[in-house]
Amino acid sequence: MRIERTLVAALIAALVAPAAAAGADDGGGDLDAVRQRGVLRHLGIPYANFVTGGGDGFDVELVRGFAKRLGVRYEYVQSDWPSVLADLTGRRVSSTSTDLVHAALAPVRGDLVATGMTQLPWRERVVAFSEPYFPTQVWLMARADSAVRPIRPGAMVEDDIAAVKALLAGRKLLGVPSTCLDPSLYRLQDTRAKLVLKNVKLDEVAPALIEGGGELALLDVADAMIALQKWPGALKVIGPLSPRQEMGVAFRRGAPALKASFDAYLAAARRDGTYDRLVKAYFPEAPTFFPEFFRRALWDLQ
Repeated sequence: MRIERTLVAALIAALVAPAAAAGADDGGGDLDAVRQRGVLRHLGIPYANFVTGGGDGFDVELVRGFAKRLGVRYEYVQSDWPSVLADLTGRRVSSTSTDLVHAALAPVRGDLVATGMTQLPWRERVVAFSEPYFPTQVWLMARADSAVRPIRPGAMVEDDIAAVKALLAGRKLLGVPSTCLDPSLYRLQDTRAKLVLKNVKLDEVAPALIEGGGELALLDVADAMIALQKWPGALKVIGPLSPRQEMGVAFRRGAPALKASFDAYLAAARRDGTYDRLVKAYFPEAPTFFPEFFRRALWDLQ
């Protein structure tokens, strides 16, 4: 029996050791580790008005306020979409490989990801998301001169999505793999669209579409709102390709206290008007597109 217990213990240690090694000397950890270090490291990617790349943005201000609440210094750490979850978890995961135990090791560079990240099912398997803090949806966009016409919205979003998918056959469609704009997430390979996958920044999709990289493109609401303002008359919205989605701040699964502390801070920011101020500053049109999300009485936080 003792030998069996020893073998079991050795097996458990062998499985746990690689995960521990990934973050053993990177200064990662939960809330106590952040406070002891005295720095909250914000992993971000320049994207829409969440992280502008100019030192501000919706998420930059939100996380800076969280760091102040914790009594630690704020530090921005720039990442990119292919690497950001590895920078958080210490494991090189992706939409097609979510096995944290066996994934290749990577340096942990930050304590949370706040960059307008959509809570996709595959991401939820590798990180813990905060309470939803922003709504989104993936739309089909077209150049203004495209023959593809916007659908007539119906009572059910599922019917709208089916109507949009019916327009895709034979048309060149731009998407970005391993992001919320990945066509495979919406089974667009079944539509007979000519899929063009580009490893570009999300805010580069709209200009690529305008410049002729495709007739159609996937775009989420945040980028679409900015693109429609930045290039008036150049683009049009055809309709939705996803139900309404939600964004959240991502944390390591081993940092529950840090996540809980952020959720409490977010609730306070919603009650005291800080959140509304940020929405008005960076996404003033958002309540028009998603009135139900922004109308929730006290955000269900009585």
